Amino acid sequence: MKIGHGYDAHRLVEGSGVILGGVSITCNYSIDAHSDGDLIIHALVDALLGAAVFGIVGTYYPSDDNKFKDISSRELLRDVVSKLKDANYLIQNIDITFIGQEPKLNGFIGKIRENLSQDLCIEIDSVNCKATTTDFLGFEGEKKGLSCHAVALID
Repeated sequence: MKIGHGYDAHRLVEGSGVILGGVSITCNYSIDAHSDGDLIIHALVDALLGAAVFGIVGTYYPSDDNKFKDISSRELLRDVVSKLKDANYLIQNIDITFIGQEPKLNGFIGKIRENLSQDLCIEIDSVNCKATTTDFLGFEGEKKGLSCHAVALID
């Protein structure tokens, strides 16, 4: 068994919504990013690549490559899952912690877990996603950005 940890953070800008865990969420912000900015999936991809000792996200999906401009992060996740399958790895479970003052994810956690379960080709009971605030501390608390940690266990 191997474990990987992933982290991602993005700046918030004025806007009309974000995509997190493949779910479009209406709010007063957007995520400043080259792709769709789905930092939940970015952190997860980083954790999976790390567990398999496959390197980092930017190696496969560089932010200066226009091929990945505005791409759905779910597409990137499915590509990483394919790479893991080709190397005979099985994803055992994942645990995600989203950090942000806004948007509140309580009403979206179920759909995020469904999306990730589907893209990872694992049972939903092996996908955990939770959200926390920083009680107005740091860049997340000041609503300047969002971050996410992910842990993945593969075999």
